Amino acid sequence: MSQTSYVIDEMISAKAIAARIEALAHEIERDFAGTDKLVVVGLLRGSFVFIADLARELSLPVEVDFLEVSSYGNSMESSREVRILKDLRTGIEGRDVLVVEDIVDTGYTLSHVIKLLESRNPRKLRTIALLDKPSRREVEVKADWIGFEIPDEFVVGYGIDYAQRDRNLGHIGKVRFVEG
Repeated sequence: MSQTSYVIDEMISAKAIAARIEALAHEIERDFAGTDKLVVVGLLRGSFVFIADLARELSLPVEVDFLEVSSYGNSMESSREVRILKDLRTGIEGRDVLVVEDIVDTGYTLSHVIKLLESRNPRKLRTIALLDKPSRREVEVKADWIGFEIPDEFVVGYGIDYAQRDRNLGHIGKVRFVEG
């Protein structure tokens, strides 16, 4: 009986990610200039590394909160059913909010989160995604800021997992399955 395993080929280096986050932070600071406090909302679990690095680069008053949203489980394919597993602890009505997503794929998760948070009447709501796969889009949604546009490849690293593995990689890697 053969067993399928995988190897990870580096797609985006840790250095490239750090440089891009620094540039994105400057753009975000311009957009939210004058805010008394920016509520940075990370979508768990995939965004936790990205949100930590991004928050450290922002020279704005920042409050961090998290939503845990699921549409994948342990699968490589979106179920297209978005479930909120953990809601915000912070009220966002009348506040400036930045939603931090790891990857926009089909668009279901980000679209659902935007509608949910808009219903809570923030003063300003913007979105940022580390990775964007526009070729996979099924729902019309685009983040305000994108770190990197990537082709339709299954990726891991920098917080993004495959079956809860490889989140700890410092780079983004393409998963390549091998028989063995």
